[in-house]
Amino acid sequence: MPGRGPSPSRTTAVFAYGAAAGLAVDLLVGDPRRAHPVAAFGRAAAAVEQRLHRDHRAWGALHTAVCAGGTVALGALAARTVRGSRAASAALTAASVWAVVGGTTLGREARAIGGALAAGDLEVARERMPHLVGRDPQALDGPAMARAVVESVAENTSDAVVGALFWGAVAGVPGLLGFRAVNTLDAMVGHRSPRYRRFGWASARLDDLAGWPGARLTAALAAVAGRDPRGAVRAWRADAGKHPSPNAGPVEAAFAGALGVRLGGTLSYGGRVEHRPVLNADGRAVEVADIERAVTLSRRVTWLTLAACVGGRTIISAVRGRKRRGA
Repeated sequence: MPGRGPSPSRTTAVFAYGAAAGLAVDLLVGDPRRAHPVAAFGRAAAAVEQRLHRDHRAWGALHTAVCAGGTVALGALAARTVRGSRAASAALTAASVWAVVGGTTLGREARAIGGALAAGDLEVARERMPHLVGRDPQALDGPAMARAVVESVAENTSDAVVGALFWGAVAGVPGLLGFRAVNTLDAMVGHRSPRYRRFGWASARLDDLAGWPGARLTAALAAVAGRDPRGAVRAWRADAGKHPSPNAGPVEAAFAGALGVRLGGTLSYGGRVEHRPVLNADGRAVEVADIERAVTLSRRVTWLTLAACVGGRTIISAVRGRKRRGA
């Protein structure tokens, strides 16, 4: 019935203005240095884990449902509270985007490591590596650290920016917060350690599902924004499936092709060595200067994502409006 809620065009405008404002704040100041909402969520999730942890998939699924579901419910309640005010709704969207995206901090950390590598200070670079990647920095030389940084920039562009904006466009503030909650849970319990092999299964699988569309959108926009679109698409099609992660594969392969470099190969996590397939094998080895190129590509992808999400919502709103008038 007409007048029952905000029109699709109004909600699209709220998302567009709010998301643009949130990205602008992130660009200017980066992540909050204190009382970061994601850190607060992590502490709450850890407290829930202490009560629920059992070496069983069902208990892990309950943990995921409580933490992610509670976050989505909180976002829905907040959105409902400000529903009558376009300005308040846009402000809530902006605050949510700022809280969940991490593009600027990602770029700063990558550049800090790149600067240390360019200066030949490998120890400083190793000290900063844990801020960005989960690999053992002591097992990496300069070129390996540069490659790891480029791979991390690619993967986190999807996880920390594009995926959140996609779900924000689909489901508003609950989508923004829910995606970030799922992604954080995967980082906390989704790895295959003895403690989390079963308990973290649900979080890992849900993260794979939630990240699927954002990863493909990231890969497509990396091809559009990169200097070699054909190379990006070619690497994506040829090599994405070789990666053990269904979502990191398309993103890293597309970035590799777009930048003209080789990614993948041998890496070490906590003393465990993995030999991953090479992505874009025809590319050259990663150089320190490629870190800045990757950060620039990531930023281009971020703003293209906003345009794509707003454009998609606008088209859907127009189609729905025509159907309503036709009815």
